[in-house]
Amino acid sequence: MPNTPHILIADDDRQIRTSLARFLEGNGFRVSAVADGVAMFQAMENSRFDLIVLDIMMPGENGLSLCRRLRAAGKVPVVLLTALSTHTDRIVGLELGADDYICKPFDPRELLARIRAVLRRTGDTPAPEERARPASYEFEGWRLDVLRRTLRNPEGTLVELTAGEFDLLLTFAGHPQHVLTRDQLLDMTRGREANVFDRSIDVQVSRLRRKIEADPQAPVFIKTVRSGGYVFCAGVVAGSQGAPG
Repeated sequence: MPNTPHILIADDDRQIRTSLARFLEGNGFRVSAVADGVAMFQAMENSRFDLIVLDIMMPGENGLSLCRRLRAAGKVPVVLLTALSTHTDRIVGLELGADDYICKPFDPRELLARIRAVLRRTGDTPAPEERARPASYEFEGWRLDVLRRTLRNPEGTLVELTAGEFDLLLTFAGHPQHVLTRDQLLDMTRGREANVFDRSIDVQVSRLRRKIEADPQAPVFIKTVRSGGYVFCAGVVAGSQGAPG
């Protein structure tokens, strides 16, 4: 089908290429697969791809170099496949313009979720967040000022948040009592400009809990949902409408 996303897999491991292609095709994608960078660029000359799954460790030109060339040549999204131990490679890959990464060995279902999230972030469909949002949110005496990007506790004291922590709390406040998966939270809070050192939603939640929960080990605001994600349990009152965002 013309509107079916077309994925290109570039990996020198034949078994990974074959099994991953079969899995993605079974989940509604068109898939092409190649074994190296030369074949990848040849395939791109003949077809348009919506996303490339790119292995870092390949013979010849490696995935990091290929990722740099891909980003210089266009905007096709890239998800890197990387060895579990190469933390530096993951950071470098994101700095070079990759949209996400996943470590080998990986669960194909996790890769599928990441591919879908990247396609949503990089697609042409306007995101729901583009509508006008409230200028502030209040919950249990806390006040989140959307326009000033500040948070004050019930005593009125300013609580310092990183940009990632603020965006995460803003997402929670805008969707109270709703279970949000980790992929949804990544999709709502981070685009291509995400801080490469702050990719883990779990780490962000842990940091945020330490700042807003009386007991971070027994949270009452941000609760974990087993096999689901997180839910913001506070009652939220929205202030007047702000600018579209």
